[in-house]
Parts: sequence; C-alpha cells; structure tokens
Amino acid sequence: MRPAPFGRIDPNEPDSEGFGPHSARIVDDNAVLIGLESAGIGSWDLDLATRKLVLSPAARALVGVPAGRPADDFDDFLSLLDPEDAAAAGEAAASASRIGTPLDVRCRLAGGGGRWLRLRGAPSQGLADGNARLAGILLDIDEEKRLERTLLIREEHLRSILDTIPDGMIVIDDEGTIQLFSRAAEHLFGHDETAAIGRNVSMVIPLPDRSRHDSYMARYRETGERHIVGIGRIVMGERKDGSTFPMYLSVGEMQSGGRRYFTGFVHDLTEQRQTEARLADLQAELIHVSRLSAMGDMASALAHELNQPLAAISNYITGSRRLLEPHELAHAVKIEVALDKAAEQAIRAGRIIRHLRGFVARGETKKRTESLSRLVEDARALGLIGAREQGVTLRIDLPAECDLVVVDRLQIQQVLVILFRNALEAMQDCSRRELTVSSAPGDEGMTLLSVADTGRGFSEETRSRLFQPFFTTKGTGIGVDLSVSRTIVEAHGGRMWAETNDLGGATFLFSLPSAAGRKSSGDRFDAV
Repeated sequence: MRPAPFGRIDPNEPDSEGFGPHSARIVDDNAVLIGLESAGIGSWDLDLATRKLVLSPAARALVGVPAGRPADDFDDFLSLLDPEDAAAAGEAAASASRIGTPLDVRCRLAGGGGRWLRLRGAPSQGLADGNARLAGILLDIDEEKRLERTLLIREEHLRSILDTIPDGMIVIDDEGTIQLFSRAAEHLFGHDETAAIGRNVSMVIPLPDRSRHDSYMARYRETGERHIVGIGRIVMGERKDGSTFPMYLSVGEMQSGGRRYFTGFVHDLTEQRQTEARLADLQAELIHVSRLSAMGDMASALAHELNQPLAAISNYITGSRRLLEPHELAHAVKIEVALDKAAEQAIRAGRIIRHLRGFVARGETKKRTESLSRLVEDARALGLIGAREQGVTLRIDLPAECDLVVVDRLQIQQVLVILFRNALEAMQDCSRRELTVSSAPGDEGMTLLSVADTGRGFSEETRSRLFQPFFTTKGTGIGVDLSVSRTIVEAHGGRMWAETNDLGGATFLFSLPSAAGRKSSGDRFDAV
C-alpha cells in the first residue's frame, strides 16, 4: 500500500501493537484521504529535491490531468495555470520551502474563463528518502470567486449610484462612529472619506448640539425613543472650515452582524433658502409697487381729504386773530375753543399723512399678534378717503373673541385698503352704497374676515379671473392688486376668494391665523 503523501511515518519502525510498521496510523491517514477525495478535495505531494509532484485522482480532475498520466513534474503543473498566477504559485512554493511557512495560493487554470483553485500546503519530511517536501490539498473555489466577483460588481454599482446622488450619505454605528462617507458628503462637508471614517459623526455637527450628540445616542440605545430616525427634520451642519449651513436630514436604521447602524441622507438647503430669500425680496418689491399703484388711485381723494382739515385750521386761526383785535378780549373763551379745534384739525391732517407714509414705506415682513379691529381702523383711514362724500355707509362687525390674529400689520393693512378702494369704485354709480366688514371664527385655528359691498358685482367669468396677475376691469391700473392680496394672505397660511352676495354686490373673504392657536417650536440636531 502506497503511503499517504502527508506522512512523516518511518515504515521500518513497528507500531506499539506489533501489527507492523504503523499500520493503524496508515489506515487512518488513508481513510482521511478517501474522505477528502469523495468530497472533491484533491491532495498533492511535492519532492523539493526532484520537483516531482504526485497528484491524487481528485487533484488530477481539478487541474484536468488524465488519470493514466504518470506523476507530474512541478513545472508541468505550473504550465497548466494562468501565467501570472503560475509565477505567484512558484514563488510561494519556493518561499514555503526556504522559510518553512505554510503555502496558500489562489490561482486560475490557463485559458479564458479558467477555473479558480486554491493550493494549500506545508513543509513535510520524506517517508523513506528523507527529502524535504511540500504536501497539501487542492480546492475548487470557482463558485466562491464567482460570488466574490458578483458582490464586487454590485458594490461597484452601488458605489457608482451613491457617487451620483446629490445628497450626502453617512453611515454610523450605534456609538456614532462613521463607517461610510459618500462623495457627496465629502463635497458638502469638505472632509475626505479616509479622514472621516473612524471618527465620531459629531465632527459635522455645530455647537451646541455637538456636545450633546453622544448623550442623544445613549438615550436612544436605552429608551428607543426616536427623534429623527424614520422622521427627518431640518437641522444645521458644519463644514470643515467651520461654516454652517441648513440641511434636511433623513435617518434610517438597520441591523447587521448583531450591531445597529444608522444611515443618514443629507440634503443641502442653502440654495433653497437663498431662493426663498430672493423670492421674498421680489414679493416685497411687488407689494411695494402695488402700494404705490394704489396711491395713484387715492391721490385725488387724498388731496380733497387733506384740504378739509387745512382749510378748517386756516379759518379757525383767522377768526381767532379777529377776536384778538382791541376791545375784543371778552372773547378769550371763544379764542381758546377756536385754537383747540385748529389743533385737532392739524392732528387729523398729520394722522392721515402718517398713515400714508407707513403704508407706502418698504419694510420687512414681521408677523406678530395684532388687533383685527385696529387693523381695520387703520386701513379705513386710507382706504375710505372720500367715502363720506360719496354717501357710503360703513358697517363693522368684529366680535372680540376673534379679534387677535398673527399677521404682518402693513401687509394685511394693504389687503384691506385694496378691498376698500375697490368697493368704493364698484359703488360709484349705485343708488345703495353700503360697505360691511365682519369677522367670524374659521376652521383649524383661523379667523375669517369678509368685506362686502352693494356694487355692481361681477360675472362668473370675471370671478374666475379676479386673482390673475394683470387682469383688471378698471379703465386704469395694472391689475396686480388682487393678485398681490391673495399672495399676502396665502403667505400667512390662509386663503382668499370672492363671491356674489344677496344684494348683487361682491364679497371678498380671506382667512388669517388666530392668535389663540399660535405655537412656537425650535429645531435641534437630535442624533436619532
């Protein structure tokens, strides 16, 4: 019986049982070899002195050597491999024999699409000749390599996809340590992936949340209470240069290898916020132009309205001067009354001019709690100039329970002035001239305000186009007033529409946020 190629057995030494030279050991070794052969695992034995290579039947089958071929030379075996891998296998065998280290080489058979094999072995002492040897096993790892290639291709595809996504992606473990930092994240934060991996994710979080991040993570591990995971919110990020920027953070959670990981997708909101700021500036400019346009319509009526108090002042002062002539000191009381009335008229004229300057001025949008009745009163001073001379009757119904609203005073004042001026023009040729301003509680924490007139009203076709920019039924004007009014109302979270009322006139309705439902909240960079 041919001894096993792994053997360090001396065939001339009898075993302890007296049954012959290590017969039980040889039987055991051959049983092992038979088991390996049946599993498709080949064995080999290389004489380093003669370079003779003995291959088992399974090993011959793996490398494609016919079964009847005699023992192979090691160089013949290397010629069956891909040239690049053959050189590596020869060098590894020489190194193992010289240093005495184990041999472990992955190699392909020659030819396109060659099968992958794994050559494993270790130095071994000869059985009879005493020559130094290498012996080991030969494994088929073609399926393993195929799966490895598939996984590598998928990983490359995934990396390609992640590199093209404009949003940054950061993967951290449950300790907050960065495991992956995408190319978009590099661009957003200014950190290289190699420098970011292994560091705590707090490096991209500005103060004061940076110092709190680890406690957020610990709280989530202990309680499972979520703040961002599966929810998403707007937070602040910090770049490498120390600058901060707004971003929308969405976080997902996964389990792998018994550990918890979090994947965060970061969307930079800097450009969006800049666009919103530019749109706000354009809207403010349009509102300012609208106010100036409304001033053109009010100019003639305003001149008449201011003329009345100024003329009264002149008359009172002239009369007082006459009363001060010699021998007329008995009229001192009348003089005091006349001067008081002159002062009242001067104050009235100043109030009109003050309202006018505040209305035309370009200001920033500031929403705060305001009294609706006060807003209507202020708008009345400008929007209803000349209403008394036209015989217009004003009715106001503003219940106290829905008086407080959260608005920008000047913008809502502009909406009311536009509606008042439009109502006066609509009732110019009507015999009945009534203007009604009323309010009532609306839906979802809103207050509903209506301005109704008894004018000519409008057709269904006109009603569908009322709020379109540059649409007007007037002989003059640019047709932006109602469009701007709706924009203002919608910017406050409300809506605006128009109806024909029972008296044949127009009713404009719009909703504003009630102060009773106002809430404040702030954002934090909660880790999870």
